[in-house]
Amino acid sequence: MPSPAQMRFSVADYVIFALLLIVSSVIGLFYALSGGRQSTTQEFLLAGRSMTFVPVALSLLATFQSAVAILGVPAEIYTHGTEYWFLGCSYFLGLLIPAHIFVPVFYRLGLTSTYEYLELRFNRATRLCGTLTFIFQMVIYMGVVLYAPALALNAVTGFDLWGAVLTMGLICALYTAVGGLKAVIWTDVFQTLVMFSGQLAVIIIGAKQAGGIGEVWRVAVKGGKIAGIDLNPDPFERHTFWTLTFGGVFMMLGLYGVNQAQVQRYLSSRSEKQAILSCYAVFPCQQIVLAMGCLMGLVMYARYGENGPLQKGYVSASDQMVLYFVMDVLQDYPGLPGLFIACLFSGALSTISSAFNSLAAVTMADLIKPHYPDMTESRAALVSKSLALGYGLLCLGMAYIASLMGSVLQAALSIFGMIGGPLLGIFCLGMFFPMANSAGAISGLVAGLVMAFWIGIGSFISQRTRLSFVNATSIENITLSLTTTVIATANQTTVAASAGPTGLKKFYSLSYLWYSGHNAATVVIVGLLVSFLTGPMKGENVNPSTVVPVLRYLLFFLPERCKEKLSCGVRYHPAINEPSLQCSLVQKASNGEMRKDATERTEQKQGLDPDLSAELGVAKKDEEVEILQETPL
Repeated sequence: MPSPAQMRFSVADYVIFALLLIVSSVIGLFYALSGGRQSTTQEFLLAGRSMTFVPVALSLLATFQSAVAILGVPAEIYTHGTEYWFLGCSYFLGLLIPAHIFVPVFYRLGLTSTYEYLELRFNRATRLCGTLTFIFQMVIYMGVVLYAPALALNAVTGFDLWGAVLTMGLICALYTAVGGLKAVIWTDVFQTLVMFSGQLAVIIIGAKQAGGIGEVWRVAVKGGKIAGIDLNPDPFERHTFWTLTFGGVFMMLGLYGVNQAQVQRYLSSRSEKQAILSCYAVFPCQQIVLAMGCLMGLVMYARYGENGPLQKGYVSASDQMVLYFVMDVLQDYPGLPGLFIACLFSGALSTISSAFNSLAAVTMADLIKPHYPDMTESRAALVSKSLALGYGLLCLGMAYIASLMGSVLQAALSIFGMIGGPLLGIFCLGMFFPMANSAGAISGLVAGLVMAFWIGIGSFISQRTRLSFVNATSIENITLSLTTTVIATANQTTVAASAGPTGLKKFYSLSYLWYSGHNAATVVIVGLLVSFLTGPMKGENVNPSTVVPVLRYLLFFLPERCKEKLSCGVRYHPAINEPSLQCSLVQKASNGEMRKDATERTEQKQGLDPDLSAELGVAKKDEEVEILQETPL
């Protein structure tokens, strides 16, 4: 087993790595100089709503597959076995629910920022709370997700730490700022192919050196690394079938249902059908990526057994062990180590470029545009580009701060996951509970954040277990987070093995996969209680475009009179759910209640008769009305 001092990059490796950066930059410049040249916010932030489902799906996957996940999943499998593989079961519901509930609502409302929904459903104050929470989440995360893999790479190969951070950060900021979302999506497609290639090369060559995939499996079975189905329902067990399958669903909903970075990609689709298809298309891709990460972990175990580089002291953390393995396996193949490093940093590039663009979108739509409603499109596009570049420079500053954190680095990564659950909760509160009001929404969000930080920080302090990496998309996005604490070295396993913890220590040992569901439930419960105490919102004052009649769908067999009661007074009509209709037949006043303003032109455009218009609360007034055009399919 070679020492890290013997592992250095060749010229071919540097060439491969440089090609990744050059191609990414060229894609950004191409879209900056072609088409509409990113001259409007629609083009810069939403790719002109012109994308098809294939590139959108691959971009969704790239955002999900961060550099932390590429390093984390193999280390998780090497350390704890294949039980983590059952997380793939959560992908089914975790993508099916967004495809048929969240995506249609967001797409039909014609949003730019996800948090515009909160103003349509509640009021502007709720929107502002959601926006600021998201900005805090992403700013904390984006510097860490750039710095952490560079630090691991430097520790194993001597690759220049700040050279890598500055180069990646500046190039990513450049192509995001000049090429807009379309450049981000197409660079994600390219980077996804690089990620697949890098991981596949390591698996094929590593398995060959170990004696074939059959021998890899035999060694894993002999070493007890092939896990069975653990049906223990205890939510305090780190990984069980139920925790991975159902706890993982909430994690996926936080990422693929309401996260701005992902929703922005849905909204860039040329039609609602294309947006929904992207959810379906990303499902098999995720399964392949998960399988490749797990296979790499098994190949690593077949090569080292229980006496790996971490145990021998060649590396100091699990994430470094994966890089050591890659350099060890590919050291006789010039260029291939560079391909894997390109794969690793493709994950980082896709994640932080998504962060830059989504932060620019919410800042522009939620914080600037409301105060400057008369801003021209060209000026708004220029401001959006400046915001993307500014967030890119801020990312470098956050990377420097991350370098000073030391052991607090894990806590910074965890903060990203802590915030995803409460954000999921406030959207669920708005969509599924028509009686919820703005006071309940804000109170619920605050309670959810308090609960999230209490459990997360309490667990971190009480266990004092050094975790090398947490996939932020894993604890719950990331995008983005993004999502599984894929490398927790000992975390709750140590606690479970000890004499049963009680009291708060027991509470703190809740599996990280339940964080999202637990914190989202806190938001919903507190939000409903406060709403009832302060006076629930009346159904006739709720914009039907912003709520999803889940009970009406599930209990479709009931008589219409019973389904009306389940609607809580909201005036649904079958026409409102047609995909070809723009769902903003109504507007929101500043207090969050539905303003009954629309025009006869809207009625004619949507084919609504006057009686139906009255049912939907559509008044025939021509003044103070904005009519969103029908979205072409």
